[in-house]
Amino acid sequence: MSELKYTEDHEWLRLEGDGRVTVGITDYAQDSLGDVVYVELPEVGRSVKAGDEVAVIESVKAAGDIKIPLAGTIVEVNSALADAPELVNSDPLGEGWFFKLQPDDAAALDGLMNEDAYKKSVE
Repeated sequence: MSELKYTEDHEWLRLEGDGRVTVGITDYAQDSLGDVVYVELPEVGRSVKAGDEVAVIESVKAAGDIKIPLAGTIVEVNSALADAPELVNSDPLGEGWFFKLQPDDAAALDGLMNEDAYKKSVE
């Protein structure tokens, strides 16, 4: 497992050993949102471009969109979130992941923030 990459919109991305990229929201984001009550996930097989809104997250405080920072195809979604959206709060970097993407170009991850840069951006 490689280190996480981060976006300015508080998503994390992890390149997996099989070349897929797992996507979720950061601990900072889930803490800011409060209790997550609903997650709308993208369809498996959907092709996405960088910047596309691919998922919706609703909490007791707000609703927001998850935008994908790289192009690719959605290959898996975390169906557990349908029945247990609170996983986003309890384990945002683990069981609370949103979807997996087969990127068109995994090198696009290199342009995202590393953990140190992300931490500085939210201080």
